[in-house]
Amino acid sequence: MKEHIIDAKGESLGRVAAKAARLLQAKDSTSYAPNKVGDKVVIHNASLVKITGKKAEQKIYYRHMGKPGNLRKTIYKDAFAKNPEWVVRHAISGMLPKNRLRAPRLKMLTFK
Repeated sequence: MKEHIIDAKGESLGRVAAKAARLLQAKDSTSYAPNKVGDKVVIHNASLVKITGKKAEQKIYYRHMGKPGNLRKTIYKDAFAKNPEWVVRHAISGMLPKNRLRAPRLKMLTFK
């Protein structure tokens, strides 16, 4: 199992997330198998990732607390200021397959 380092400084959020998701699934590996967890990925400078356009003001993260009227909204700008690593992890999580390997693959993701 290899360890890949991704420097997110000045990179687009989507490109960093796509590259990390591909490595976590080991899609580039010669021994690729869809039922295996991929390589370890370390992301440096997650707080320096950039986005384009007006996404900082317009992109919204939703979560529902399970009761009527409990839909919570967070704007990208606020979420990124509070925890940039969560924003990158959320983007990568959305690019991974929605199956039982998703959680073990996300455990292979770390930030420095």
